[in-house]
Amino acid sequence: MDNKRDERELSRDGVIEGMPLFAKEFIAGGVAGGIAKSAVAPLERIKILFQTRQAEFRSIGLLGSFSKIAKTEGLLGFYRGNGASAARIVPYAALHYMAYEEYRRLINLSIPGFGTGPVLDLVAGSFAGATAVLFTYPLDLVRTKLAYQVKGHLPSEQVYKGIVDCFSKTYREAGTRGLYRGVAPSLYGIFPYAGLKFYFYEEMKRRVPEDHKKDITIKLACGSVAGLLGQTFTYPLDVVRRQMQVQRLSASNSADMKGTIETLVMIVQNNGWKHLFSGLSLNYLKVVPSVAIGFTVYDVMKSYLRVPSRDESVIEVSTNRRNRQPSSFNT
Repeated sequence: MDNKRDERELSRDGVIEGMPLFAKEFIAGGVAGGIAKSAVAPLERIKILFQTRQAEFRSIGLLGSFSKIAKTEGLLGFYRGNGASAARIVPYAALHYMAYEEYRRLINLSIPGFGTGPVLDLVAGSFAGATAVLFTYPLDLVRTKLAYQVKGHLPSEQVYKGIVDCFSKTYREAGTRGLYRGVAPSLYGIFPYAGLKFYFYEEMKRRVPEDHKKDITIKLACGSVAGLLGQTFTYPLDVVRRQMQVQRLSASNSADMKGTIETLVMIVQNNGWKHLFSGLSLNYLKVVPSVAIGFTVYDVMKSYLRVPSRDESVIEVSTNRRNRQPSSFNT
């Protein structure tokens, strides 16, 4: 038994050691995103309903909304749209974290004088967020449309049977543009949010004493504050994005569809500027544990997969590049 266990451990170690650096970061990010998102899925459903069905749900409050969904849809109602959400967040988080590390290394290698301080985290995080959004946005759109549906509501509204059905109907209605409806405010929001999130998290970790840096509680605290601050600055754009995503469900024709600025003005005119922060308090309940869990699991997974420190990884990538140059020249 001991020999078999040792063989399995050696085999696992061999697989981990043989994985390229970007693959380790990709896996660590995907696992972190999946665990973090699943933990807060019920709050995410309520938040989307607060943003898009204000009269029905915001008026009855958080507990009333939970009660209404439980009565009309049961326990699974809290996870409506979560399949699309999980399908989106795993590749999104994987790309986000991996791209952040790659952009960070690229900037370090291309612009040596840029430094390794918080500005680097801000820039790398911003571009990483935009990269991840562009690759995974259609899944976010589908998740929102599925979460927007409420059983027993108006029969005239579009009804989707699941992820594939929602994808196919959206594509037939508006093509590729339809799958990327609302992507503009997403990019406007993700640039500052992703950058600020990494900025605050890494800056707070730098101020933690060395003997406490591996403390899970400290990581959770740093992640919580980072998510809280980043979300507060960018939340109105999230509300605009959600409204744009669900417009097609109620719009009678394409002329009724509005752009980013038009949607923003419409929200303020119809509901007041406070609606731009609709569901923010609920979002705090979601963001704090989500970002905290995400950053913490990512750091733990990096340790498990033996990802070198960022300074060591820059040296490793630089060395690999130099080693490849002679061989490519000889060929």
